[in-house]
Amino acid sequence: MNKPIVDDLNVLSEETLITPNQLKEMAPASEKALTTVSNARLAIRNILSRVDKRLVIIVGPCSIHDVAAAMDYAARLKQLSEEVADSLMLVMRVYFEKPRTTVGWKGFINDPHLNDSFNITEGLKLGRKLLVDLAEMGLPTSTEALDPVSPQYLQDMICWSAIGARTTESQTHREMASGLSSAIGFKNGTDGSLDVAINALKSVSAPHRFLGINHDGEVSVIHTRGNAHAHVVLRGGGGQTNYDSVSVALCEEKLLAASVSPNIMVDCSHANSSKNHELQPLVMDNVANQITEGNQSIIGLMVESHINAGNQSIPENLADLKYGVSITDACVDWETTEQMIRSLRDKIKDHLLNREMPKPKDTALEQSA
Repeated sequence: MNKPIVDDLNVLSEETLITPNQLKEMAPASEKALTTVSNARLAIRNILSRVDKRLVIIVGPCSIHDVAAAMDYAARLKQLSEEVADSLMLVMRVYFEKPRTTVGWKGFINDPHLNDSFNITEGLKLGRKLLVDLAEMGLPTSTEALDPVSPQYLQDMICWSAIGARTTESQTHREMASGLSSAIGFKNGTDGSLDVAINALKSVSAPHRFLGINHDGEVSVIHTRGNAHAHVVLRGGGGQTNYDSVSVALCEEKLLAASVSPNIMVDCSHANSSKNHELQPLVMDNVANQITEGNQSIIGLMVESHINAGNQSIPENLADLKYGVSITDACVDWETTEQMIRSLRDKIKDHLLNREMPKPKDTALEQSA
């Protein structure tokens, strides 16, 4: 009598992946690249603790699909970062993985050739090589930690990470983030609620034990110490924005009430710009005004920016792709990016030196006064 088949009924095939150590041998990080990452991570931690009074600006393409355009953008951003370094720390968005509401292109690692060939090994090789090249240029990088396996391949080159609105509630991503070596921002939920992100901040700061892979690609039980450098990212949601002063103040109060450090980053894109990239400068200008008026909790901003404005669909003939134009969310162009960053720096530079970490209000003293 034949045994019934119950395993892998919907699995078509399996492919053994290169191990993290093998990938790092193929695309090793130089001492200069490692120094860039180490120094940038320290600077971001110091910004979160207010030792460094600057703002951190996560800026760059919604997603990476063209290495040449990414390097072109990076060269421009490096020059701009040196110009504004007294007030702003610029970190390039290098997002390789994209969450999809239904289906669609899942990002450079999953499908680097944009043709549904899904050559993930090639995507990892190309992605790591790009991160190493950017670090050797002296440019800090950020990414969204979406797949729980890929950090072993790439995270040593990442200076700041994000957990997206769709995955902030995920236990898997909270556990993974508790072991990441970089500071990490948790976005509020897609409905605009803060509770999910605040719960995530509490979770990620604690030790965790979970299944993962080690650097030799072996399935392992991962033990983490917890990530003490997590913060919230306001991105709007539920048809509403949440970058205005009232929303920021309410977020600050909730963080303090939860005994979580009141560090807030504002995403100028997504629901905060009503998914209209042309509104991103208005969001940034509003945040700049809040800082000049005394806000102490905003420690950074996110901007979706590329060489050219807007976005495009992936054409059947890849030769028809427009250079430097996003294939996911629409971005502001480089000229607008320069204007936004310079305007922000000029407006807030004299207001940064005296900023301190917000503290809970002493209601008893307020009442007696």
